[in-house]
Amino acid sequence: MPSIHYREIVCNGLNEAEIIDEQCTFDLTHFAQVSGQSPEWILQLIEYDIISSSGQSQQPLFSGIDLIRARRAYRLQRDFDASLSAVAVMLDLIDEVQLLRRQLRSSQS
Repeated sequence: MPSIHYREIVCNGLNEAEIIDEQCTFDLTHFAQVSGQSPEWILQLIEYDIISSSGQSQQPLFSGIDLIRARRAYRLQRDFDASLSAVAVMLDLIDEVQLLRRQLRSSQS
């Protein structure tokens, strides 16, 4: 079953909503545009295993999940002035905490 993420941001009285379909795919150019970053930065995310791409190496394809992860990586890099290797570790730890929380909730049910 496809999953759709919805996020609403309120900043300085302005509301910004974002809906991302996890099943949607993007080529490199479109992915860079919707993530607000350069294609070179996106390729660095692949190099550091922060996101993965499917498709051929000349024409990588990205999913909605990759978009969420890329945006999170950007925020971590910006907010903590972190290198991409540090961002990769932070994201892995965040993923692990989320997994453990889900397992805890399911064991309590």
